[in-house]
Amino acid sequence: MTGEESNLPSLHPERGHPGAITPAQQMISSCTGAILTSLLVTPLDVVKIRLQAQKKPFKEGQRILYRNGLMDHVLVCWSGNTRTCPWYRKTAHFQLRGTLDALIKIARYEGITSLWSGLPPTLIMAVPATVIYFTSYERLKVLFVHKNGRTEDWWKPMAAGALARVWAVTLISPLELVRTKLQSEQMSYKEIGKALQSSVQHGGIMSLWRGLGPTILRDVPFSALYWFSYEHMKSLEIKRTGSSQLGFSQSFIAGAFSGTVAAIVTLPFDVIKTHRQIELGQAEVMSGKTQARPTWKLIHKLYLREGFSGLFTGLVPRVVKIAPACAIMISSYEYFKQFFRTLNEEAVQR
Repeated sequence: MTGEESNLPSLHPERGHPGAITPAQQMISSCTGAILTSLLVTPLDVVKIRLQAQKKPFKEGQRILYRNGLMDHVLVCWSGNTRTCPWYRKTAHFQLRGTLDALIKIARYEGITSLWSGLPPTLIMAVPATVIYFTSYERLKVLFVHKNGRTEDWWKPMAAGALARVWAVTLISPLELVRTKLQSEQMSYKEIGKALQSSVQHGGIMSLWRGLGPTILRDVPFSALYWFSYEHMKSLEIKRTGSSQLGFSQSFIAGAFSGTVAAIVTLPFDVIKTHRQIELGQAEVMSGKTQARPTWKLIHKLYLREGFSGLFTGLVPRVVKIAPACAIMISSYEYFKQFFRTLNEEAVQR
């Protein structure tokens, strides 16, 4: 390995390095990143949905897609019942005039915690998913580098990102089913347990992974493109500056740019995933009366109804959410990794 390659810590394995961070420290770093991202981005989507509801009130039984850059949530609003749809409340007693005005008025009249009313289900899913995803990515990246000692192969971050995402969404998928039931129906945990047991009895154990296909279809290409772009930008910046690590602002910009590129390229997969989520949510609410259609039928129907351009709708909202979420997530993750690395090096020197 050349001296230049040894100065690329983003692609260089941690193993054997005196400041190497442990898997537990990687988990803490990713967990912290997920929490920070959720805390900073969730209020924006709460405000967005409240503004939408003010302009055009949601109807009873209407499904709402809520996404904060980390997780997607499909909710069903029952008229006058905010328990099943915590992001929607009637705002007849005050008028919202834009994002900033909404942030101020919601905090003033309903309490500042209302801005994070969508946070619990996000944390339930996003924190374990992110911990599994980032830790798996780092371990796979180390494995691929140690195979032949080459750090410059472009496919390694792509392969590590894709495999890590497959692993993460597969493990989290049963929790997704539980969360969907919690959001769409007024059910106790005991009732959810019985519903899941019934689902396994009638549909087999694989029924717990319904909707996994469309999730992988969108998230795996996104993950592969994101990590390829981020690691490439990171190595170029390190070569340019001669530093051993990216600074916080550099990671932030690289994360935002990489997230934007991946979001644009994988937009058709996101459109399909959104339609699939809504159909699955409807099937849950209708208690089996409505069966969610196979993914390929959704693609065909969407193409017939809206043409090829229908697969590229919603570009701006997707980028607006994903770019800052990716930037916050990766910059905080890199910051805490460097924090633990420095801590470990100091411990070795004592």
